[in-house]
Amino acid sequence: MTVGIITDSVSDLSPQLVKELGISVVPLRVRFGEDVYRDGIDLTPDQFYTKLKTSKVFPNTSVPSPGDFVQAYDKMAEKTDEIVVILVTSRLSATYEVGRQSIEKMKRKCRVELFDSRTATMAEGFIVMAAAKAAQSGASLDEVIEVARKAAPRVDFLAAFDTLAYLRRGGRIGRAQAFLGSLLSINPLINLREGVVEPAGRTRSRSKAIDRLYEFAADYAKIEEMAVENTACPEDAEALVERLGAIFPKERIHRSRMTPVIGTHTGPGLLLVAVMGDKD
Repeated sequence: MTVGIITDSVSDLSPQLVKELGISVVPLRVRFGEDVYRDGIDLTPDQFYTKLKTSKVFPNTSVPSPGDFVQAYDKMAEKTDEIVVILVTSRLSATYEVGRQSIEKMKRKCRVELFDSRTATMAEGFIVMAAAKAAQSGASLDEVIEVARKAAPRVDFLAAFDTLAYLRRGGRIGRAQAFLGSLLSINPLINLREGVVEPAGRTRSRSKAIDRLYEFAADYAKIEEMAVENTACPEDAEALVERLGAIFPKERIHRSRMTPVIGTHTGPGLLLVAVMGDKD
């Protein structure tokens, strides 16, 4: 039987990829006051960013419930007796811990192994994709885990923000705390290192920040996967895709409007490049 692959909505995989690779996605949740939405299901990115700008209530997020995981596990267990679950960094979210605790609540007997991606966004998604392709090719559970383990250090992203105010408000600021204060008006750059938000530089203009995103990708000697993601700045994203076409085929660049859960912690104006590849 083919090993089943499950991930969370923070991996930002498109519905097309999810269907093509047979991946099951467990959604996190976004809450506006008393209204709760499943990430990417009950609230589209366009609806979310409109609501973010107009709502008087600041949104927050919550992890999937144990029931959400159990339902996903049991449904996948109808088709296989081995499941690999690849999740957002446990250092930013309790999703991994809930996923782990939910295994013992399953109704069906099935081997389930969790993998902490130590990252998020399409960087996490690339690990999931690699694992799913290995599973489809007939790899065993242990072999799929090994594929994920080898893929993890080969993924990275760089993100340009208009402001870190949303990260600060949501408590995900990490070591980028050093950018706060008077630097909130400067275009900061961040990434994740060992699952924690890290400062990656700052620029005094949006155009310079976008230059840095291009340079980040151009620094790779070999690129297998690339994604350009944004929260509410599609024009910047398309311009960056056009520019990146000089170093990687444009038709192979994944384009994504980030899910509401990510947007809650980043706000509008985020532009991100994720890469799977090698710099040497």
